[in-house]
Amino acid sequence: MEAARDRLVPDVAAAGLRVLFCGINPGLMTAATGHHFARPGNRFWPVLHLSGFTPRLMKPAEQGELLSYGLGITNVVARASARADELSAEEYREGGRLLAERITLLRPRWLAVLGVTAYRAAFDDRKAQVGPQERTFGETRVWVLPNPSGLNAHWTAATMAEEFGRLRVAAEGS
Repeated sequence: MEAARDRLVPDVAAAGLRVLFCGINPGLMTAATGHHFARPGNRFWPVLHLSGFTPRLMKPAEQGELLSYGLGITNVVARASARADELSAEEYREGGRLLAERITLLRPRWLAVLGVTAYRAAFDDRKAQVGPQERTFGETRVWVLPNPSGLNAHWTAATMAEEFGRLRVAAEGS
């Protein structure tokens, strides 16, 4: 796993997506496998299904299928690390700047940032809360979702699925 440290993991993205999900940065398991949210305790894939974004529970290795649902995945910071707390404030700010450039090119309807702390650090928005944000990137609206990491004990899979579901409904209506 340590050999995967600092590796880059390609985005699953295309122009004009309904929702581009944005993780903090790839974990070592993701970097080792090349599949986003690959760590077994990560709840991204189950919550994506429970919220109605996908018709079945997908495996990380099936991430390419997301594009057929109008969904994609990117990260605030590209380099892999064991924990998000290994990232510097400067990496978050630079990641936010680069993410804004990607959004301008890809033009998804919604950018869904997975983790309020990451969103606050990347975009210097100390008051941000989970939910829709006032900030936009061109026509792209922003929604902050709870971090699906198994370490985020404040949110259960069921309560995360409710919040993801709110975004799904908004994305269907836009």
